[in-house]
Amino acid sequence: MRALTPTVAVLWVITMPCLQAIHGLYNFGQHELFYKKNNCKAIPANLLLCHDIEYTEMRLPNLLGHETMNEVLQQASSWIPLVQKQCHPDTRKFLCSLFAPVCLDDLDEPIQPCRSLCENVKRGCAPVMSAFGFPWPKMLDCERFPLDNDLCIPPASIDSTAPATKEAPRVCDACKETDENDNEIVENLCKNDFALKIKVKEIAYINGDTKIVPDTKSKAIYMVNGVTERDLRKTALWLKDGLQCICEEMDDINAAYLVMGQKMDGHLVITSLKRWQKGQREFKRISRSVRKLQC
Repeated sequence: MRALTPTVAVLWVITMPCLQAIHGLYNFGQHELFYKKNNCKAIPANLLLCHDIEYTEMRLPNLLGHETMNEVLQQASSWIPLVQKQCHPDTRKFLCSLFAPVCLDDLDEPIQPCRSLCENVKRGCAPVMSAFGFPWPKMLDCERFPLDNDLCIPPASIDSTAPATKEAPRVCDACKETDENDNEIVENLCKNDFALKIKVKEIAYINGDTKIVPDTKSKAIYMVNGVTERDLRKTALWLKDGLQCICEEMDDINAAYLVMGQKMDGHLVITSLKRWQKGQREFKRISRSVRKLQC
C-alpha cells in the first residue's frame, strides 16, 4: 500500500496522494486487470467521495490499482475538494468509476468510464486545476478510456457540460466571515485556548476531519488553559468534519492565517480561521486587541 505523502499539493487543499493514486492507474491495454479475480465489496459509508453514488458494490482491485479498502479510503479523500469546487456535475461520477468501479457478480471484465465522461469532466475541471498550477494528470488521458458503448459509464446527460445545479456545499463554521468590533474580537479570543499566526506545511484528511500541520515558523499570539509552546510546535491543528464543508479562506496554501481554537481531548481544534493580510485594518485591530487583552 502506498504511503501517504506528507506534502500539500493538488489545488487549494488537495494533497499529493491523489497524484499518487493516479500514477497507480492500470494500463487499460494490459490483460492483467481484466484477468484479476472479480471481488465485489460493499461501498463503505466512510468512502465519502462516493457517498450516494448510484450503485452499492465496488470492485477490488479498482481501476487505480488499489487492492485494499484502506488504500482506497486514504487516496479517495484527497479528491473531495475538487468535487466541492463543482467544476462539472459529473466529477464525482467519473472519479468513483475509478476509485470504486461498479461491480457485477456475473461480469469479470471491469466497467470503465466512457471517454466522453472523461472529456466532459476534464473540460470543466482541468482549468480549475491549472489555475492552481497543476495539469490534468497524464494517467487520466481520456484516450485511455473506451469510446461510448453499452459497457462503459456514460455522462449523466447529453448536456453534460452544463454547470452543476446542486445546492452549494456548506461553509465550515470556522471559516465563515464575521464582522467584529474590538470588544467582540477580545471576547472571541477569550472563548478560545489559543490564537496562532500560521503558514501551512501540510494538509491531510483523516476520518472526515482536516488535519493541518503548521510551518515551524508559525507564531503563538495568545494561549491559555494548558496549551504550551510544545503543543503548538508538535501538534497538528484539526478542522472537524472538514470533508463535509468548504473553507474558501484556505484557497491559497502559501498565505498566512490567523487561527483560533480550543484544546479538546488532547487535540487543538480550530474554531475560527481567517487569512492574515498584512496591513489589513481588521488584523491591526486584532493585534491591538491582543495587547490589551484581559480575559
